[in-house]
Amino acid sequence: MNHHFEPFLHQLRLDLNSPLPGRDAQYRMAPYPRRADDVYYDTPPTNARESGVLALFYPQDHRLYIPLILRPTYDGVHSGQVGFPGGRSEPGDADLTATALREAYEEVGIEADQVQVLGQLSPLYVFASNNMVYPTVAWTEQRPNFNLDPREVDTLIEAPVAELLNPANYRREEWQLRGRTVQVPFYRIEGQTIWGATAMMLSELLTLPALQLVTSLA
Repeated sequence: MNHHFEPFLHQLRLDLNSPLPGRDAQYRMAPYPRRADDVYYDTPPTNARESGVLALFYPQDHRLYIPLILRPTYDGVHSGQVGFPGGRSEPGDADLTATALREAYEEVGIEADQVQVLGQLSPLYVFASNNMVYPTVAWTEQRPNFNLDPREVDTLIEAPVAELLNPANYRREEWQLRGRTVQVPFYRIEGQTIWGATAMMLSELLTLPALQLVTSLA
Protein backbone atom coordinates (compact mmCIF):
# COMPACT_ATOMS: atom_id res chain seq x y z
CA MET A 1 0.00 0.00 0.00
CA ASN A 2 1.18 3.52 -0.84
CA HIS A 3 0.96 4.97 2.71
CA HIS A 4 0.95 8.54 1.42
CA PHE A 5 -2.56 7.98 0.08
CA GLU A 6 -4.00 5.83 2.88
CA PRO A 7 -6.17 8.64 4.39
CA PHE A 8 -7.60 9.41 0.95
CA LEU A 9 -8.36 5.76 0.16
CA HIS A 10 -9.88 5.14 3.59
CA GLN A 11 -12.22 8.11 3.21
CA LEU A 12 -13.04 7.23 -0.41
CA ARG A 13 -14.16 3.73 0.58
CA LEU A 14 -16.37 5.25 3.28
CA ASP A 15 -17.82 7.74 0.81
CA LEU A 16 -18.66 5.08 -1.76
CA ASN A 17 -20.39 2.97 0.87
CA SER A 18 -22.48 5.89 2.12
CA PRO A 19 -25.38 7.71 0.45
CA LEU A 20 -23.96 9.30 -2.71
CA PRO A 21 -24.42 12.91 -3.83
CA GLY A 22 -26.31 11.53 -6.85
CA ARG A 23 -28.27 13.60 -9.31
CA ASP A 24 -27.74 16.96 -7.57
CA ALA A 25 -23.98 16.64 -8.06
CA GLN A 26 -24.31 15.23 -11.58
CA TYR A 27 -26.58 18.05 -12.75
CA ARG A 28 -24.05 20.73 -11.81
CA MET A 29 -22.29 19.83 -15.06
CA ALA A 30 -25.37 19.29 -17.23
CA PRO A 31 -26.16 21.67 -20.11
CA TYR A 32 -28.93 24.12 -19.23
CA PRO A 33 -31.59 25.39 -19.33
CA ARG A 34 -33.45 22.12 -19.67
CA ARG A 35 -36.76 21.94 -21.50
CA ALA A 36 -39.85 20.76 -19.66
CA ASP A 37 -39.84 17.59 -21.77
CA ASP A 38 -36.09 17.00 -21.51
CA VAL A 39 -35.23 13.37 -20.71
CA TYR A 40 -31.52 13.48 -21.45
CA TYR A 41 -30.46 12.27 -18.00
CA ASP A 42 -33.73 11.02 -16.54
CA THR A 43 -35.20 7.55 -16.10
CA PRO A 44 -34.15 5.38 -19.06
CA PRO A 45 -36.62 3.68 -21.39
CA THR A 46 -37.03 -0.09 -21.24
CA ASN A 47 -34.84 -0.55 -24.32
CA ALA A 48 -31.84 1.32 -22.88
CA ARG A 49 -28.54 -0.52 -23.10
CA GLU A 50 -26.23 -0.90 -20.08
CA SER A 51 -22.60 0.17 -20.01
CA GLY A 52 -19.80 0.22 -17.45
CA VAL A 53 -16.99 2.76 -17.19
CA LEU A 54 -13.91 2.89 -14.97
CA ALA A 55 -12.78 5.88 -12.89
CA LEU A 56 -9.33 4.72 -11.83
CA PHE A 57 -7.10 6.61 -9.40
CA TYR A 58 -3.36 6.04 -9.58
CA PRO A 59 -0.34 7.82 -8.07
CA GLN A 60 2.59 9.34 -9.93
CA ASP A 61 5.20 11.55 -8.29
CA HIS A 62 3.00 11.97 -5.19
CA ARG A 63 0.07 13.23 -7.26
CA LEU A 64 -3.21 11.50 -8.09
CA TYR A 65 -4.36 10.96 -11.65
CA ILE A 66 -7.41 9.60 -13.47
CA PRO A 67 -7.04 8.26 -17.02
CA LEU A 68 -9.52 9.54 -19.59
CA ILE A 69 -9.65 8.84 -23.31
CA LEU A 70 -10.31 10.95 -26.37
CA ARG A 71 -12.45 8.93 -28.75
CA PRO A 72 -11.47 8.86 -32.44
CA THR A 73 -13.59 10.63 -35.02
CA TYR A 74 -16.21 8.21 -36.30
CA ASP A 75 -19.86 8.09 -37.33
CA GLY A 76 -21.38 8.06 -33.86
CA VAL A 77 -22.75 10.26 -31.10
CA HIS A 78 -19.57 10.21 -28.99
CA SER A 79 -17.17 10.86 -31.87
CA GLY A 80 -14.20 12.98 -30.78
CA GLN A 81 -15.38 13.25 -27.17
CA VAL A 82 -13.54 12.67 -23.92
CA GLY A 83 -14.74 9.85 -21.69
CA PHE A 84 -13.78 7.24 -19.15
CA PRO A 85 -12.52 3.91 -20.45
CA GLY A 86 -15.58 1.71 -20.77
CA GLY A 87 -18.32 0.41 -22.99
CA ARG A 88 -21.39 -1.74 -23.37
CA SER A 89 -22.11 -4.82 -21.31
CA GLU A 90 -21.59 -8.18 -22.99
CA PRO A 91 -23.23 -11.53 -22.14
CA GLY A 92 -20.06 -12.92 -20.56
CA ASP A 93 -19.70 -10.05 -18.06
CA ALA A 94 -20.56 -11.01 -14.48
CA ASP A 95 -21.79 -7.47 -13.74
CA LEU A 96 -21.25 -3.86 -14.80
CA THR A 97 -17.99 -3.65 -12.83
CA ALA A 98 -16.72 -6.59 -14.86
CA THR A 99 -17.79 -4.69 -17.98
CA ALA A 100 -15.81 -1.62 -16.91
CA LEU A 101 -12.67 -3.67 -16.16
CA ARG A 102 -12.88 -5.64 -19.40
CA GLU A 103 -13.36 -2.53 -21.49
CA ALA A 104 -10.55 -0.68 -19.69
CA TYR A 105 -8.20 -3.53 -20.53
CA GLU A 106 -9.33 -3.69 -24.16
CA GLU A 107 -9.12 0.07 -24.69
CA VAL A 108 -6.07 1.17 -22.71
CA GLY A 109 -4.45 -1.99 -21.31
CA ILE A 110 -5.35 -1.63 -17.62
CA GLU A 111 -4.84 -5.07 -16.05
CA ALA A 112 -7.83 -6.07 -13.91
CA ASP A 113 -5.67 -8.01 -11.44
CA GLN A 114 -3.72 -4.80 -10.69
CA VAL A 115 -6.88 -2.90 -9.74
CA GLN A 116 -8.68 -2.65 -6.39
CA VAL A 117 -12.36 -1.91 -6.86
CA LEU A 118 -13.50 0.61 -4.23
CA GLY A 119 -17.16 1.04 -5.11
CA GLN A 120 -19.58 2.59 -7.55
CA LEU A 121 -20.94 6.03 -8.31
CA SER A 122 -24.57 6.71 -9.17
CA PRO A 123 -25.65 5.40 -12.57
CA LEU A 124 -26.40 7.97 -15.26
CA TYR A 125 -28.69 7.68 -18.25
CA VAL A 126 -27.11 9.06 -21.44
CA PHE A 127 -29.89 10.10 -23.77
CA ALA A 128 -27.72 10.58 -26.86
CA SER A 129 -26.66 6.93 -26.99
CA ASN A 130 -29.58 5.43 -25.01
CA ASN A 131 -27.18 3.97 -22.44
CA MET A 132 -27.52 3.55 -18.70
CA VAL A 133 -23.94 4.02 -17.55
CA TYR A 134 -22.62 2.51 -14.32
CA PRO A 135 -19.31 4.05 -13.12
CA THR A 136 -16.93 1.89 -11.08
CA VAL A 137 -14.30 3.62 -8.92
CA ALA A 138 -10.99 1.85 -8.42
CA TRP A 139 -7.38 2.26 -7.34
CA THR A 140 -4.05 0.90 -8.52
CA GLU A 141 -0.74 1.23 -6.69
CA GLN A 142 1.21 2.57 -9.65
CA ARG A 143 0.73 4.08 -13.06
CA PRO A 144 -0.63 1.39 -15.39
CA ASN A 145 1.40 0.23 -18.36
CA PHE A 146 -1.02 1.76 -20.82
CA ASN A 147 -1.49 0.07 -24.19
CA LEU A 148 -3.96 1.93 -26.39
CA ASP A 149 -6.26 0.34 -28.95
CA PRO A 150 -6.19 2.88 -31.81
CA ARG A 151 -9.62 1.75 -33.01
CA GLU A 152 -11.11 2.87 -29.68
CA VAL A 153 -8.74 5.57 -28.43
CA ASP A 154 -7.23 8.55 -30.19
CA THR A 155 -5.42 10.01 -27.18
CA LEU A 156 -4.85 9.04 -23.54
CA ILE A 157 -5.45 11.94 -21.15
CA GLU A 158 -3.79 11.52 -17.76
CA ALA A 159 -5.86 14.02 -15.81
CA PRO A 160 -4.32 15.31 -12.56
CA VAL A 161 -7.04 15.18 -9.91
CA ALA A 162 -5.84 18.45 -8.37
CA GLU A 163 -6.38 20.14 -11.74
CA LEU A 164 -9.91 18.74 -12.00
CA LEU A 165 -10.58 20.27 -8.59
CA ASN A 166 -9.08 23.64 -9.52
CA PRO A 167 -11.89 26.18 -10.15
CA ALA A 168 -9.73 27.81 -12.83
CA ASN A 169 -10.27 24.72 -14.99
CA TYR A 170 -14.06 24.92 -14.77
CA ARG A 171 -15.55 26.74 -17.75
CA ARG A 172 -18.97 27.52 -19.20
CA GLU A 173 -19.82 28.51 -22.75
CA GLU A 174 -22.86 29.07 -24.93
CA TRP A 175 -23.21 26.28 -27.48
CA GLN A 176 -25.71 25.21 -30.12
CA LEU A 177 -26.77 21.76 -28.94
CA ARG A 178 -29.57 19.67 -30.43
CA GLY A 179 -31.05 22.62 -32.25
CA ARG A 180 -31.09 25.15 -29.41
CA THR A 181 -28.81 27.51 -27.52
CA VAL A 182 -27.65 26.24 -24.11
CA GLN A 183 -25.04 26.99 -21.50
CA VAL A 184 -22.58 24.10 -21.34
CA PRO A 185 -20.36 23.68 -18.25
CA PHE A 186 -17.13 21.75 -18.79
CA TYR A 187 -13.68 21.00 -17.44
CA ARG A 188 -10.67 22.12 -19.48
CA ILE A 189 -7.83 19.69 -18.73
CA GLU A 190 -4.64 18.92 -20.66
CA GLY A 191 -5.97 20.94 -23.58
CA GLN A 192 -9.17 18.87 -23.76
CA THR A 193 -12.83 19.74 -23.13
CA ILE A 194 -14.64 17.33 -20.79
CA TRP A 195 -18.38 17.86 -20.93
CA GLY A 196 -21.71 16.05 -20.99
CA ALA A 197 -22.12 12.69 -19.28
CA THR A 198 -18.42 12.34 -18.45
CA ALA A 199 -18.36 15.74 -16.75
CA MET A 200 -21.53 14.84 -14.85
CA MET A 201 -20.00 11.62 -13.52
CA LEU A 202 -16.79 13.45 -12.65
CA SER A 203 -18.82 16.09 -10.82
CA GLU A 204 -20.29 13.49 -8.48
CA LEU A 205 -16.87 11.91 -7.92
CA LEU A 206 -15.20 15.25 -7.19
CA THR A 207 -17.96 16.14 -4.71
CA LEU A 208 -17.10 13.23 -2.41
CA PRO A 209 -15.45 14.25 0.90
CA ALA A 210 -12.33 12.17 0.12
CA LEU A 211 -11.52 14.44 -2.80
CA GLN A 212 -11.20 17.39 -0.46
CA LEU A 213 -8.10 15.67 0.95
CA VAL A 214 -6.26 15.75 -2.38
CA THR A 215 -4.73 19.21 -2.07
CA SER A 216 -3.24 18.28 1.31
CA LEU A 217 -1.56 15.24 -0.26
CA ALA A 218 0.33 17.20 -2.91
